[in-house]
Amino acid sequence: MALQAFLRKTIREGDLTVRLPGGGVLALGDGTGPPVTVAITSRAWAARIALNPQLAVGEAYMEGGLVLERGGIWDFVDLIGRNARHRPLKRAGPLARWWLDRRLQANARAAARRNVAHHYDLSVELYRLFLDPDLQYSCAYFPDPYASLEEAQLAKKRHLAAKLLLRPGHRVLDIGCGWGGLALTLAEETGADAEGVTLSTEQFATASQRAEAQGLAGRAKFSLTDYRDVEGPYDRIVSVGMFEHVGRPNFQAYFDQVARLLNDDGVAVIHSIGRTEGPAFTQPWIAKYIFPGGYIPALSEVLAAVERSGLIVTDVEILRLHYAETLKAWRERFQARRADAARMYDDRFCRMWEFYLAVSELAFRYRGHMVFQLQLAKRVDAVPLTRDYIGEAEAWLHRPRRRAA
Repeated sequence: MALQAFLRKTIREGDLTVRLPGGGVLALGDGTGPPVTVAITSRAWAARIALNPQLAVGEAYMEGGLVLERGGIWDFVDLIGRNARHRPLKRAGPLARWWLDRRLQANARAAARRNVAHHYDLSVELYRLFLDPDLQYSCAYFPDPYASLEEAQLAKKRHLAAKLLLRPGHRVLDIGCGWGGLALTLAEETGADAEGVTLSTEQFATASQRAEAQGLAGRAKFSLTDYRDVEGPYDRIVSVGMFEHVGRPNFQAYFDQVARLLNDDGVAVIHSIGRTEGPAFTQPWIAKYIFPGGYIPALSEVLAAVERSGLIVTDVEILRLHYAETLKAWRERFQARRADAARMYDDRFCRMWEFYLAVSELAFRYRGHMVFQLQLAKRVDAVPLTRDYIGEAEAWLHRPRRRAA
């Protein structure tokens, strides 16, 4: 049976029992770690998993074709992750890259709006179930490994503010502003004038409402605008968790636009998921069900576009396991509120979301994903000579909160 051969070759570590359709049982792994038992409910699902496991395992879990009988979703995904080192990442050859670039990642304006709506126009109440109260839906920053999610997300925003060298009156563009939390924090804590752009109608509505409620509508403004259509200039530009949606064919246009919008003495910070092991494919299940049109870049793909744009890289920081810990917190919070999510949507949706959060955490713990923060400028002297200013600015921002005049 093709599935049995595949599983015996793939699962070398852990303690996995697979109950097969027809009554067969496979005991796999070396017996280490928590025991996990799964049942595959039909021969059709067994064949699909054997043929295309990258896509079909997630689909089977969503649709009830793969049922967990012992252990939770993270136990299962973690076991898969521990065995991932036995399977090299697939590289995209020239023909595959041509197809992916033109068919799946072109992200013209209409496609970009559809792709954003697919994920971000879900009810904000769903995201409130597992995010921090500020609705930060990107990698948190854990200066203290014991920090809470709320503390780590606030630390992330202040870390970015420090790198931006913000001053009262600076005009700041937030590309892909989410539900507005970063722009509102920058406006409130630094006195900057923040403008956020998004393609999500749900995010735009929520961000605008929050600005009004917090009395910041005069200094934090939001619009439904494609980043390619923004008019500048700006003193500062920040983008958090949006570059992953640009698509590889648009990297040059993206950085050319940042360069065009940025003042000559300006500073930009781009915060994005990246790969440590070079260019590869988007995970097929994620591409189909969670982030259509998305692509996680390697720095080698990004820096060439930055250089051609005329921007200077003034600082690079790599956050390695910070997103793994963020996703763990989201996964645990979602599981605690799963019944609420099921009332909003249904059990199939909840299984999809559980698998998404778990397999995303796997990517950061086992498959070479990380987060990079690129600080960019046009002038070589736009930022101080050493990085001491970052810690000094963070210390200032961590003082008792105040509203800037």
